[in-house]
Amino acid sequence: MTSNDFFALTPLLILAGSSVLVMLLIAIKLSHRSIQIVSLLLFLISFSSLFHIQKILPYRIEPLLVIDDFSIFIIGLIIFSSLVVNIISYIYFEEKEEGPKEYYVLLFLCSLGACVLATSKHFASLFLGLEILTVGLYALIAYLRGRHHNIEAGIKYLVLAAFSSAFLLFGMALIYFQTGTLEFSAIARSLSQHTLLPPLFLTGFGLMLVGIGFKLAVVPFHMWTADVYQGAPTPVTAFIATASKGGVLAVLVRFFITIDGFRYQTVMFVFISIAIASMIIGNLLALQQKNVKRILAYSSIAHLGYLLVAFIPGGAMSIQAVSFYLAAYFVTTLSAFGVITVLSNKEKDLENINNFKALFWDHPVLACIFSAALLSLAGIPLTAGFIGKFYILAAGMHNGFWALALILVISSVFGLYYYLRIITTMFSGQQNTSPQKSLAHPVFYLISSIVLCALTLLIIWFGIYPSGLMELIEHFQIR
Repeated sequence: MTSNDFFALTPLLILAGSSVLVMLLIAIKLSHRSIQIVSLLLFLISFSSLFHIQKILPYRIEPLLVIDDFSIFIIGLIIFSSLVVNIISYIYFEEKEEGPKEYYVLLFLCSLGACVLATSKHFASLFLGLEILTVGLYALIAYLRGRHHNIEAGIKYLVLAAFSSAFLLFGMALIYFQTGTLEFSAIARSLSQHTLLPPLFLTGFGLMLVGIGFKLAVVPFHMWTADVYQGAPTPVTAFIATASKGGVLAVLVRFFITIDGFRYQTVMFVFISIAIASMIIGNLLALQQKNVKRILAYSSIAHLGYLLVAFIPGGAMSIQAVSFYLAAYFVTTLSAFGVITVLSNKEKDLENINNFKALFWDHPVLACIFSAALLSLAGIPLTAGFIGKFYILAAGMHNGFWALALILVISSVFGLYYYLRIITTMFSGQQNTSPQKSLAHPVFYLISSIVLCALTLLIIWFGIYPSGLMELIEHFQIR
């Protein structure tokens, strides 16, 4: 590797080195607070390094990785999500029975795996990044060993993720057998010789879709989502809902644009079916839930369906719509789970919808932040979620996918019901039913609240003034 290769990989190298550094800090028995602050600084350094490598873009590290505007944007979203998760994790884990120090090592490794996915242009790097991400999530989901739901969620994710990885590997093997290569661009050259997809390639891609569908939690590969979202520690759930899915979706977009998979009607029909099923089933299942984390889990299934509506048309407008919606979804989801994290106590997470009754009278700021996040997820005007859905609809209708756009609008109406149900619960009644938290570290509660307020401002800013973000992503090209 050359010096430019190392320079281009600076954000990833910082994440990898940070995990080792945190292990050394644990070995010399630094306190949880010290390790959390050091981890925060390392995430900030990794994020700031993205601005220094702009001048060499696009940059290829053959044959595995490519660093371009799109991958830098996704890496930025992933590191930003990890940074927010790091901040809200301190107050969540400080009073827990397990030692929280190793948690930050796993968080760095999972962030690294997601970033590798965002830069992959080869099946080897795709699988490497996916396994780094997944293995770390095994431990993060089951981190609170004293809680029954955590162990159950960890085992479910472990078993299903192992099955999905097996499908993914077998699919890669079949594609390699057909094309003789694992690199995306070389696969594209091989497919250019065929007017129709070879049956062996189609079978291999179908098997790969099982593995990718599991990671994205789209229908019909969604069965694990609600149990894992509910059982995992709330900051980990926030990471799964944002950074984990963002990395997988990024590599899927890059693969399809590189091989021009949008010209194959059979494959597009499969994606259209998955998008429709995810939007409808995700919203309908959420209607029946009384657990807020499960509601947000099924909501995430619907939102991945919305993202597929933007992905299916292909082209420059699709890349812009996917990028904008991912940014809006990341900020909104982090706000929602951040509020749940701050309100949770030592014994259990605040997740039953009845626990949010009259929250406005006890924690007015947190209630308003949570309301803004839910309204954005519902796609209400003046929020980032509304503009994101507008760009998705524009991308779909511009390419003639009117049926998908119509289903998106109708399913969003169903979604509005369960979001408003939570909001009305928070503003109803005047009884003090919210569990009281022990403010052992009030400064960190204040910092977490400030971060959540900043996220809320971003939700409103993207909803009122989206042109700033669109100017950043309008020139994205996947090479």
